[in-house]
Amino acid sequence: MLLRHRAPETPVVVARAVGSGEEAVTVTTLGGLDGAVVDMRTLLIVGSSTTRVIANGAQPPRVYTPRRYPA
Repeated sequence: MLLRHRAPETPVVVARAVGSGEEAVTVTTLGGLDGAVVDMRTLLIVGSSTTRVIANGAQPPRVYTPRRYPA
């Protein structure tokens, strides 16, 4: 349903069991999202048209959305 409104390249953060010993955070795209991994213990954050993903070396990538939209 989301792909009707957002591009397949839209960044998505999939965070499961946040704050527990089973915590797992994955950064993917809307087109690459496997809906089967999303359950009631999952926080799904879908980016906007200005959301950016920055490589972070050996660490997981960083995802951010600037507060201001371009003019």
